[in-house]
Amino acid sequence: VMMRFTGPASSDVFPRNASVGEMGAISCFVVRTMFSSAEPYKNQHYAELKRDCINNKTLFEDAEFPAVSTSLYFRKPPPGYVEWKRPGEISKSPQLFVEGISAHDLNQGVVGNCWFVAACSCLALKPNLWKRVIPDWKEQEWDPKHPENYAGIFHFQFWIFGKWVDVVVDDRLPTIGGELIYCHSKDNNEFWSALLEKAYAKLSGCYESLEGGNTGDAVVDFSGAVTEAIKLEEEEYHRDQKKQEQLFEDLLKVYDRGGIISCSIRALPHELESQMANGLVKGHAYSITAVKKVRLGHGLLAYFKNETIPLIRMRNPWGKTEWKGAWSDSSEEWEKIGDMERGNLGITVEDDGEFWMSFADWCKYFTDADVCRVINTSVMSVHKTWHEVMHFGSWTKNAEPLLNRCGGCANHKATFLQNPQYLFDVTKDVDQVLISLQQKDMKIHRKFGQGENLSIGFSVFQVERNRKYRLHDILTQKATDTSTYINARTVFLRTDLPQGRYVIIPTTFKPYTLGEYMLRIFTDVESGCRELTADKPRIRCWSSFLGYPQVVTHVYVHGAEGLQNQDRSGGADPYVIIYCEGKSVKSSIQKDTLNPEFTTSGVFYRKKPRKPLTVEVWNSNAVKDEFMGQVVLSGAVNDPNAPQRLQLRKRGSQMADEMPGSITLRIVSSTQLTAI
Repeated sequence: VMMRFTGPASSDVFPRNASVGEMGAISCFVVRTMFSSAEPYKNQHYAELKRDCINNKTLFEDAEFPAVSTSLYFRKPPPGYVEWKRPGEISKSPQLFVEGISAHDLNQGVVGNCWFVAACSCLALKPNLWKRVIPDWKEQEWDPKHPENYAGIFHFQFWIFGKWVDVVVDDRLPTIGGELIYCHSKDNNEFWSALLEKAYAKLSGCYESLEGGNTGDAVVDFSGAVTEAIKLEEEEYHRDQKKQEQLFEDLLKVYDRGGIISCSIRALPHELESQMANGLVKGHAYSITAVKKVRLGHGLLAYFKNETIPLIRMRNPWGKTEWKGAWSDSSEEWEKIGDMERGNLGITVEDDGEFWMSFADWCKYFTDADVCRVINTSVMSVHKTWHEVMHFGSWTKNAEPLLNRCGGCANHKATFLQNPQYLFDVTKDVDQVLISLQQKDMKIHRKFGQGENLSIGFSVFQVERNRKYRLHDILTQKATDTSTYINARTVFLRTDLPQGRYVIIPTTFKPYTLGEYMLRIFTDVESGCRELTADKPRIRCWSSFLGYPQVVTHVYVHGAEGLQNQDRSGGADPYVIIYCEGKSVKSSIQKDTLNPEFTTSGVFYRKKPRKPLTVEVWNSNAVKDEFMGQVVLSGAVNDPNAPQRLQLRKRGSQMADEMPGSITLRIVSSTQLTAI
């Protein structure tokens, strides 16, 4: 079940309920790419609309998101009479930014969207991100010298389901008693946060649709990020010092490289927005504003001693209610820090919602952390470059069952392989692969009594190295890795995979559940990722003369023992080649061993099933590879659960053949070609 973060400025002003359950933290991998032009939302072009308003000397009124109650709520109205006012009616000198943009600008209103406000606080710390989300920010600023250029229109850009979208809004904002009721800045004449929230509410259908959500989702919409789940409590970072140190180093690197981090404490429904004795609030999203190794001691002694403590700083979107424990604003622990170090950290003793904690306490009390890492996909870079492939697809139903693409998770064996399938290659010995499955945002449907995310996930299978067609039998394969299944907008997996060919199968948890998704795969080396659409070789005009495959046969080579050929190091560099009807599959080379662990497989669509199969073992050499032995098989069908250990044969120089070792094989034949 997905955790939703909620919370107004005061929990007794606007009570609400939200579904809460087990969910890990989310880290987001921001993808650094060349920004493309944004697509106008609802076909509203900002420049044209503003020009028309200026020419007609009118203020813009957005017909697509009018100043009416349906833009505010669909179920529960705000606590009072709402008046829509323009910034000039709220403040005498409205500005988009007052003294720049800051994480301290934001305070949460009466709608429970602390998750969104926390993401905005993080956004404010990253100029490279907010300048994209708030385009033309200098041009959009109020200009008291040229009031004739004011048209009451603003625009913001969000990364929505794989593309940047430009959202236009007018500047009529909901107020009660002359005060903004939703997100607002601490300065009553600063309006960037309120206008940004209005644009996001427009995308979601109304303000109330922002009630309950996930910080990571907002970060994705601000940046094109990829979210990952990290479960702080379940993985017991607070108990494992080594894991805790590694996590801090990881977060420190993320922060120093411009990443975005936030965190939360998981809560049961009756605990939402409840304040703990230590000052922390459950079911509430916090933005992390600093990760530091702080030097202990005073004066020169601190530098010679070089003793540090890991600290983390965060901000409550309410703009108040802080941590009361060690390293809080006025705690005695700060006496361990020199005046210069305290000055560098900018320690202030005021209830502004921002506070420090020791990293150990942070791991102890927080259950989830939202981390945003930079994934660099630019080819013009001196840093590590990731290769990205993005696919869009749908879980669909067809009158012909085998053409269904909504088979549910692997629990549903009869339909699982009817899901979409995507093939990719790992060409390095081992490569780290990042996989993100994102469904369309459903918040816009909340006002119609819907809007819940589907429970989604995916499995990764290592398949035959020469596979070109869809899987119809799992056979002896087990999933190499499987994501969690959760009703989150995005499911993420980071995994290290050995060289080979793989198939990703994205699914809903239950079969026959329809929906749209976006699949993103990141690898160190280009993977050639593509969707598998064909079930079998096509019948061509010459097939009647050359023959059409009758049987598909899978050959699995699972190991080799006791190889006798040796090089100078005493081992060998063996590899395997599987031959069938003029086709072949070659394994990767196993370095310096006489007992290689091959996991090679091939799939062959056979026109002449009685012709033999051959498995050869070779030793890789710089000048000329050396033949080490072979097994010739009739191609008979075997029980895939009963692998055969066969002796390799090599024509010897004496009267008898040499037996340079043994090899384990599985051969599975299928007549699936006639069944598809």
